[in-house]
Amino acid sequence: MGGRIDAYLDIASLYSYLAFVYLLKDAPAYAANRVQIVFHPVLLGAINQATGNKPPISLPAKAKYGIFDVRRSCDRAGVPEVRFPPDFMKRAMTVLPLRALHYIQRHFTAETYVIAFHYLFYRFWTPENANLGDPDVLRSVLREAPIGFSGMSSVGGGDVLPLFTAADVDAILAGATAQAAKDQLSAATKDAIDRGAYGAPWLWVTNDAGISEPFFGSDRFHFIYKFLNLPYKDVSLLDTPSIAGVKL
Repeated sequence: MGGRIDAYLDIASLYSYLAFVYLLKDAPAYAANRVQIVFHPVLLGAINQATGNKPPISLPAKAKYGIFDVRRSCDRAGVPEVRFPPDFMKRAMTVLPLRALHYIQRHFTAETYVIAFHYLFYRFWTPENANLGDPDVLRSVLREAPIGFSGMSSVGGGDVLPLFTAADVDAILAGATAQAAKDQLSAATKDAIDRGAYGAPWLWVTNDAGISEPFFGSDRFHFIYKFLNLPYKDVSLLDTPSIAGVKL
């Protein structure tokens, strides 16, 4: 057993958020099976443009169906508090926070990077839908990010130490506008496209034999488990009768 999962994600992609949540939830099991997880911030808009793909919200039939699918998917992932930001297409321009994440990835610990990624996802999608493309808003959100953030239950619980100092945040914002971060985001996005990405989340999975395959979406993990030869329990229908969802 062993392998690697390269997860290409954009903060503005809800299903990227859900995939991120699932990967974090199962991180101990992946580690126990020697599977490495690497998160890559990418610009979904550039992927869509390069491949001719369109956001589901821009297609009326998909947008109508999405109301149901989003609710079901978020409930299953354990993030029922998700809500779509107002002026979504405008706020979906997440270039600045994605570049900030690339800077954080290269100048802070891996744990800090993952917490920052998680908190930015959380603040974009819940509960106030922070407009992370605004430098002042991004600065405020980074200053509020708590050490050990793991989801909604870890917000507002007593005295919490900040993940970054004021000086750290100044450095991150400056770094996010520097050429290095711009190049890193462009390179990660190109890498995803070169690996066949047409949307996000795009998961490039390599097994212990060195064979790699792509997986798209936040609901393909059973296929990933099988590809990585990991022990797992598949979803199956029980033949026991039930009433109102209560097994008899």
